[in-house]
Amino acid sequence: MATDYDNPRKTDDEPAQDSLPELQAHRADASSGSIDVDETDLAESLELPGADLSDEALSVRVIPPQADEFTCSRCFLVHHRSQRAPGRDDQHICLECAA
Repeated sequence: MATDYDNPRKTDDEPAQDSLPELQAHRADASSGSIDVDETDLAESLELPGADLSDEALSVRVIPPQADEFTCSRCFLVHHRSQRAPGRDDQHICLECAA
């Protein structure tokens, strides 16, 4: 059987029609001003920008540029040789920086 995915989906959880007083009562409850407070200590597990990370150690493997790559002399990014701007024999400049 083919399914038309453009049609709006109907679920049994949705009420068929609410009366106007019920909708107004629900709206008044939603805007009552009560604030839900989460009691978990989530703030202690978050890292803030500018936090002291002096005791952290990084382990990154650095790979040197390959034979088919070059470093742009303007943006200092490593690009494939197909990204080198033509006519720039004295400098290695990528197509983005040359534009």
